[in-house]
Amino acid sequence: MNYSRRALLAAGATGGLALTAGCLDFVRGDGPLELSAEQVRPTDDALEETEYDEYEIDEQSMEETVDVGVERDIEATIWSSVYSKEIDYQGIEEEACFFAAVSIPDVSVLGYSLNPIDDMDNDELLEEFMGEVDSEHADFDNVSHADSFSLDILDDSRDVDRFEGETEIAGQQVDVDIGVTSFSHDDDVLVLLSSYPADLEEESEHAETLMESVEHPA
Repeated sequence: MNYSRRALLAAGATGGLALTAGCLDFVRGDGPLELSAEQVRPTDDALEETEYDEYEIDEQSMEETVDVGVERDIEATIWSSVYSKEIDYQGIEEEACFFAAVSIPDVSVLGYSLNPIDDMDNDELLEEFMGEVDSEHADFDNVSHADSFSLDILDDSRDVDRFEGETEIAGQQVDVDIGVTSFSHDDDVLVLLSSYPADLEEESEHAETLMESVEHPA
């Protein structure tokens, strides 16, 4: 899983520096600033109810060098939790429904924001994280924004954008719905995405169930 530099570091004068020991080492150049996100994931009850299974859980360490007058190193731990559901599509069993939950440290230091989605809307986020909900053998094509709605996630109302697109399932081009929302919670940036065949109406409800159930930290 590869994230672009834009998705890992967006510059902006958004805060001061907390003078912890790690930050002082960072300022002096004696060591990197280490940042760790907490995992976000749906509850086991929600996964059982919607019949989704664990597809891939990834804790990845990213290293960046920033220029704050002098070059300094940053090490960030990012969590990506992906779940999938196998369906019978025209007599063929395929993993066709996906749900992804990504968490990234949301920290400002020395006038630089490490909030990777600080200036990105959900259209841009979908492009950035599309690979999280692509199947192993298919990509999304002809993606366009359809509508927006709100869900109660982690004790607050969150805006969710629904996109329409196409992908290949069982050798056929199929219309899909894609949902994406992002927000800050407990010092992390969270991105939640879902994808499912558009003609499976019950999967829209399942995607909402998974989004509303997420726990952070998990």
